[in-house]
Order: sequence, then C-alpha cells, then structure tokens
Amino acid sequence: MTPAGPRAVLWDVGNVIVRWDPRALYAKVFKEPADTDRFLSHVCTLDWHVEHDKGVGFPENAAPLLERFPEHAAEIRAWDERFDEMLSGPIPETVAVIDALAARDVPQFALTNMPQSKWPAVQAISPAHFGLFRDAIVSGDEKVIKPGRRIYEIVLERTGLQASDLLFIDDSIANIQAAMDIGFHTHHFTDPAKLRAAVEQHGLL
Repeated sequence: MTPAGPRAVLWDVGNVIVRWDPRALYAKVFKEPADTDRFLSHVCTLDWHVEHDKGVGFPENAAPLLERFPEHAAEIRAWDERFDEMLSGPIPETVAVIDALAARDVPQFALTNMPQSKWPAVQAISPAHFGLFRDAIVSGDEKVIKPGRRIYEIVLERTGLQASDLLFIDDSIANIQAAMDIGFHTHHFTDPAKLRAAVEQHGLL
C-alpha cells in the first residue's frame, strides 16, 4: 500500500519566500567588507539574533552588547531600527509555486523563526502571497523555535492536521530533520529552480 501524500504545504519564510541577509544592511553601514565580517562574527552574531526569534525583546537582548561594545552602539541598534534593509524581496520561483498551489485550493501555512515585531514588515514585502496562508506560526509569538519539537506540535494543533498531511519546505537541514522525525513530508530548499518539481513529486501540483 502506497503511503498517502501530503495535502497541505507548510512554508519556512526567510530565504525560502523572502530573502533575508544581515549583510544587505551592514554592507551599507561599514565601508570595508572585513569590518562587516568582523561585526557579524563577533558582535551581532546569528546566535545572538536567535534570542529575538525566541521572543526576547531587542532592548533586553541588545543591552549586554551595548555595554560590551559601546563603540558599535549605532551599528547594534541598526539591527532593530533598520531590520527591513536586511530584506531584499520575494524569491520569484517560490511565489510562483504559492500562486499555483492557491489556484488548486491547496491549504498553505507558514512556520518561521522570526521576532514577532518584524513579522509585519516581512509580510509587507509580498502581502498578496502571505495573504494566501491560512495561518502563520511565528516563533517570537510562541517563545519556541525550530528545530525544537514543540513548535512543530503547535503547527499540528493550530492547523488541525496530522504531520503526514503536510509538506514542510525549509532551507535548514536541522529543521527538515526535526520535521521528518515527527512524520512530516519534507523538501530541503537549496535551489529555487528545483522547488516546483519537488512539489509536483508530492502530487500537490
């Protein structure tokens, strides 16, 4: 007996639907690429940013950095104040698939590690497409992040679906593996050009 395929899609957002890269901002802040590298690897690191995804507010999370690196106060605050400059538009291949799925009435949802305060700015990049989602689970609201099991359980509670009903698309292999362990169908997003074929293979297009 062939296992049933998915009947809905669960999308990651950053670098799957919308491009997000702190370098897009800090390449404008610093004149030299080496200074950008140094800042992002020693001051505002991705490990530091993860706390925002967990629901920690920017002022609280920035305070230790401002104390430790007072010479970078303006640059540290820019992470919050100029966050939208890290965003550089939707990924065309992805939004084309979102449109195609919507045309077939395939239920679509989002699951994103993101600060709650930044979610409106991200949605504003492509409101027509984000408006097609039936729900969005945002880690900053839930205070838990991928790849922790709890946030996937929240998805199932909110959607009313089983893990086997959902095709989860994410660019992080750790997040994909966690979803596979629970029983989701998955696609590891590494090349936008391969996305539609992957969705077709799951019988959704």
